[in-house]
Amino acid sequence: MSTCKGYAAAKSKAPLGPYRFERREPREHDVVIDIKYCGICHSDIHQARNQWSEYQEEVIFPMVPGHEIAGIVTAVGSKVSKYKIGDKAGVGCYVDSCRTCPECNAGMEQYCSVQTVWTYNGRDQQGAPTYGGYSDRIVADENYVLRMPSNLPLEQCAPLLCAGITLYSPLRHWKAGPGKKVAIVGLGGLGHMGVKLAHAMGAEVTVLSQSLKKQADGKRLGADHFYATSDPETFTNLAGAFDLILNTVSAQIDWSHYLDLLKLDGTMVVVGLPEKDIPVGAFSLTSRRRSIAGSQIGGIREIQEMLDFCSQHRIACDIEMIPIQKVNEAYERVLKSDVRYRFVIDMSSLM
Repeated sequence: MSTCKGYAAAKSKAPLGPYRFERREPREHDVVIDIKYCGICHSDIHQARNQWSEYQEEVIFPMVPGHEIAGIVTAVGSKVSKYKIGDKAGVGCYVDSCRTCPECNAGMEQYCSVQTVWTYNGRDQQGAPTYGGYSDRIVADENYVLRMPSNLPLEQCAPLLCAGITLYSPLRHWKAGPGKKVAIVGLGGLGHMGVKLAHAMGAEVTVLSQSLKKQADGKRLGADHFYATSDPETFTNLAGAFDLILNTVSAQIDWSHYLDLLKLDGTMVVVGLPEKDIPVGAFSLTSRRRSIAGSQIGGIREIQEMLDFCSQHRIACDIEMIPIQKVNEAYERVLKSDVRYRFVIDMSSLM
């Protein structure tokens, strides 16, 4: 075992503070990554504040959050073949799975029907708690490590490992591309990546935001159209307009209103996670054979595909860099939507 430095929530709703903990020594297929940057995801806040306990079997404190991890390989196990010392590498939302169930065999480890081992607030196959990327290093099996783009700033690529794949996966699954009209609900950490990716795929992209204050940003990111959802005429004028809607917001909004914006056979995919369940009117679904669906990050192969796509199209996240000492302030700013568009922690500040 080796001692790591990080920041943790000691208990539910406690502010994060310095914390020392143990990580395993590298096994034969393990990669050791010196963490340079870690993005702040809204789900970090939900979990550190124990807001999802009714959906989880166990909540583990002290909790070291962070699953948008980017760094440099500093050591490899004796049988590692995919990485070498000095490589840019990353770790996303999970670090292992059963590897044998139908979902794992299909390359969808995030839906493992036996046990997806989450990067933090989880337990590994030996029962030890997992700790995330608000720390100086991480040890992970090479099969759950990602190769980061070599032509893009590493700090801007860290959030691709959650925010990026969360939007890329449904865009690919529902075949966004030329001739398709795609709406992104919410222009935050998730939504801004949805705009960039959908635009690069060739879709006609519309942003649906509460107000027009981010309209210039939306157009800069690649949106063709931008509408305020606070204006009732938006829902009248855009009725039946879209093939695909990606709903990134975690606020309590009326999903039925957004379903009415879909064409025949259109789909609204939920990727934001509200704290409470939201009712849906049946008529909004049946009247035009519409669908409502959900999507959760992506499998390892798809995440690597997304990173390669971003490298090819030179897509990275718009970020604000902070030292770890400002993480609690950053949490409050995320809740106020006061970030354009993703906080990334410079982990050298731990030193």
